[in-house]
Amino acid sequence: MTDDTFVPGANMSGRRFVLATDLDGTFLGGSDEDRKRLYDWIEENRSTIGLIFVTGRDPKFIVELCEGGVPWPEYVVGDVGTTIAQVHGKTISPIDSLETEIAETWNDGGEKIREALADAPGLTLQDTDFRYRVSYDLDPDAFDIATNDKVREMGYDPLASDNRFYDVLPRGISKGPSIKRLVSHLGIAPDTVLCAGDTLNDLSMLECGLPAVAVGGAEAALVDRVSTLPHVYVAKGIGAAGILEAVAELDLHDTPEG
Repeated sequence: MTDDTFVPGANMSGRRFVLATDLDGTFLGGSDEDRKRLYDWIEENRSTIGLIFVTGRDPKFIVELCEGGVPWPEYVVGDVGTTIAQVHGKTISPIDSLETEIAETWNDGGEKIREALADAPGLTLQDTDFRYRVSYDLDPDAFDIATNDKVREMGYDPLASDNRFYDVLPRGISKGPSIKRLVSHLGIAPDTVLCAGDTLNDLSMLECGLPAVAVGGAEAALVDRVSTLPHVYVAKGIGAAGILEAVAELDLHDTPEG
């Protein structure tokens, strides 16, 4: 049963709780039962719960995912923070005023980066057409750490995650800065937000100062970096179960029993 009073994207600042969640391993992690429990709870409380996806995935993937039965978000921080968008029906539309700095910082750097890293050991270019990032599959055994210096010298930021992905991002742009920019833009009270993640590409989001959870099963390197931060809860529950565990422990919203 869904909340019939819910109007997507409306009154985000008035919601009791806003979940800003990574997808793979986090919102999509855990057992089928745990995911159903989380998703049903969100749908039944849409008038009091806001949903934002903060993910390395692109809008096309998100549309296909939600058409397959995953709850639709109201806003998306996608492409590892380089997309900030609102969801209208089944369309994900960038918010131009929030993306101006991202575009200017990127400065059409895609071709330059691809050429500079064409022979970089341990990196295999992904067949993608992202607007403000270049992405690679990572072989950690073959990777040369000097590649990170090369990326920084060009004016961009390198980001390795889950020991298998490598992104080149606009300098200073990642999940953390972008979710904070969106939360401020929407007038959401920071203490009503929960950022949830599980790999190093979620680090900036978990470190940004908003209430956060590293879900059970998270990358060990991420847990090492955030476990001493007072605003970050380290959950035992895997994926979706860890999100609900944190909501209950931090008293952000009533949670389902059982």
